[in-house]
Amino acid sequence: MAEPEFDATGVGISRMLRSLTRAGHVLVRDGELVLMTSYGSEIDSAPVEEVRISGYGLRDQALATLGGRSYLLRLGLRHREGLLAAVRTARAKAAAERGVLGR
Repeated sequence: MAEPEFDATGVGISRMLRSLTRAGHVLVRDGELVLMTSYGSEIDSAPVEEVRISGYGLRDQALATLGGRSYLLRLGLRHREGLLAAVRTARAKAAAERGVLGR
């Protein structure tokens, strides 16, 4: 298993109006975004190509859509920008490995 491109703990994760965890774990590794509880159980995961991250209008939060399921991530401003950058980088790496870039 490769070193994660992004790793944040203490993240609040909600789905609709339901809080799933107050101190979750968000990882971007091996071309996949993984949401986990504070106990390490996986909430959801998806390849970065199927992930949409929106931070528009949200100061320290991000709206993550994984395979059609939306989650509100309360990350903090510094981690939000890091997550956005990590997803962009992971997408570019995955595209490069498939040979999509550079043509």
